Amino acid sequence: MNVRLKRPFSGLLFTLSLLLITGYWFGSVHTQAQTSVTRRINVPYTTKTENDPDGIPVPDRAIFWFGKVGPTDDNYADVRLIYNDEKLHITVHVIDRLLYYKQNPSPAEMTDWDAVTLYLDTDGNVGNAPDSSSYQFVAQVNWNEARDGYQAAYQGDGSGWTAVSIPFETVDGWQGQGFNNTAEDAGWNVTFRIPYTSLGMSGPPPQGTEWGLALILHDNDGGAVIPDKTWPESMSATSPASWGILHFGLPAYTPPVATPGDLVTIKHGVNGQTVIDGHVGGDTTCAGEIPPFWPTWGNNNYAGDPELNVQNQWNLGDWPCFSKYYVTYPLDSLPPGKAIISATLTMYHFGNSLPSEAQPSLIQVFTIADDWNESTLTWNNAPLAVENVSRTWVDPLPAGPPYPNVPITWDVSQAVADAYAAGEPLRLALYSADSARHSGKYFRSSDANESVRPFLTVRLGDLDGFTTAVSPAMQQGSPGTTAVYTLDLQPVGTFNKTLTLSATNPDATNLSVSLSQTSLTPPGQVTITLTDKHAPGFTGSVFYAVPVTITDGTVSEQQTVYLLINGYQNFLPAVQR
Repeated sequence: MNVRLKRPFSGLLFTLSLLLITGYWFGSVHTQAQTSVTRRINVPYTTKTENDPDGIPVPDRAIFWFGKVGPTDDNYADVRLIYNDEKLHITVHVIDRLLYYKQNPSPAEMTDWDAVTLYLDTDGNVGNAPDSSSYQFVAQVNWNEARDGYQAAYQGDGSGWTAVSIPFETVDGWQGQGFNNTAEDAGWNVTFRIPYTSLGMSGPPPQGTEWGLALILHDNDGGAVIPDKTWPESMSATSPASWGILHFGLPAYTPPVATPGDLVTIKHGVNGQTVIDGHVGGDTTCAGEIPPFWPTWGNNNYAGDPELNVQNQWNLGDWPCFSKYYVTYPLDSLPPGKAIISATLTMYHFGNSLPSEAQPSLIQVFTIADDWNESTLTWNNAPLAVENVSRTWVDPLPAGPPYPNVPITWDVSQAVADAYAAGEPLRLALYSADSARHSGKYFRSSDANESVRPFLTVRLGDLDGFTTAVSPAMQQGSPGTTAVYTLDLQPVGTFNKTLTLSATNPDATNLSVSLSQTSLTPPGQVTITLTDKHAPGFTGSVFYAVPVTITDGTVSEQQTVYLLINGYQNFLPAVQR
C-alpha cells in the first residue's frame, strides 16, 4: 500500500478490545511510560580490522555526544562506533580537566574514578530488568599497567547484574600532564572491542538489527567523586527499556510512490522564511581569543556569526578547536497532504583550519528534537542528537584568498519526511568523527550574504496509492449465522492499478468465507461473506478473525473482519489500588 489510513484501532488492539468486552481474555496487557525521545545511533560496517595496516578508519565511524565542558563537576564525551565481522568497536573520548585513577582497583571501585560503563542488550532496548541478553562492561583509565586489571564484565540475571568472565578488550589513552595531581589535563579515551562470540553469536548481527545501548561517564577529581553523566539522559542501569538504540547499518530513505511535483527551496530571508542557525565550540579560531578555556569555553555563544566551523579530531590536546553546527528550518511553507520524494541540505564550504595539513572530513547530519535560541546557544546547553541520518565527505580547499564558495549537499529526505509528518520544523546538527588535526571545515551561515546562505530543497509529490476501509469490522450471532461486510477501496492521486484480493480462512471446517470479487480497480466495493457452519444446537463460543489481503503486486494492505458466535458478557471486578 502507498497510502495508509490511521484507524482508531489496529487489528491487534481491536481484537483485544473485543475479547475484553465479550469475556474472552487470555492474559494481561500493561503499558509503560516512555521518554518522549528515544535516542538512536546508526552504526556503519567496515571490512577492516584493528590489525589491518591502516586500522579501522576513524572518520567513517558514527558519533554522538553528551556531557559538558567545565572546570569542575563537568566532563564531556564523544562516542564513536563502528563494527566489522569480528567485533563491535566503541570509543569514548572524554574532555576532562583533571585525570585521576586508582591503581589495582577492585571491580566495585573502578566507577569511583575516571571510567566508563557501557551497557548493551542484544534483544533491544526492552525490559524492566537486565536478563541474559543484557551486558555491562566497565573500563577505568590507568597509567601504563596491563588493562586486565582495569576492566570488568557483568551479565543480567533477571533482576540485577552478575560478574562474568567473558573475553573483551579495552584500549585506553590520555592527553595531559599526568594522573593524580592538580596540573590541568586535556582528557582521556577508551575503546571497547566486544567480540560477538562473547555475546553468544557466531558473527555480526544482520544489518537492521537493533540492540539496546547506554553509557555512564564516571569522574573523580582528586578524591571527590563527580556526579555521573549518562546517555540517554534518563537511562537506568537496571532498565534496558530506558536505554537508547544501537542500529547496525546506516539508514536509507525509501520515498512513497508519488507523482513528482513542486521543488521548494527554504533559505533564510527569502520569501519571508526565517531560518535559525548557530555554531558552538571553538569557532574558526579554536576560541584562541579567550583563554583560559576551562571556565568559559563551554558557554561561548556566536550569534550572528556569518562563518562557522565543523571540526573534531582524535587527539584531545586540541579540544578547544572542536565545533558543531545547529540549524532549524521551518516547514510551514510546505502544503499539507504531500509526499516527500527527496530533500537536501546545501551549505557553502569556503575554507579549512590549516590547508597544508587538512584531510577530508566525513561530516554527519543529526536530527534534533528540542528547540534552542540562537542568542543563548552554547556547547554546554545545545540539544543532544536524536539520530544520525546522513553523511557527506568534504574535501579540503586550497588556501585563500580568494575564498571559494563550494556547495556541499547532504541527503536529509528521511529527516524532512519525519518532521513534515509530525508537523514540526526540521532541526539538525552537523558534526564529524574526524581523526586528523587541522581539518576543520568552514562554511557560510544564514547570517552571510544571501547568495551563500545554506538552504533546504524539498521535492514534493502527489501520493499515488489506495486506501481501504471495512464496515462493520465485527459482527456476532448464533450458530449458522451469515455475516456480510463491505470493503471500500479508493484511489489516491493518479493510482489506476488493478487490485487483487484474497481471504484466509482460519477454520475451513466450521466457517465459509467468500468474496464478491477477487480483483478490482478502485474506486469500488467488495462484499465479504462469512457463514458459520455449526448446527443450531451448538453451545460453544467461537471467535473468528479473517484477514483479507489487498495488493497491487508491489505493495499490500490487510484488513481483518471478525465474527463472534455465541458471545456473552463477562463483567470484570473493579479493583482499586
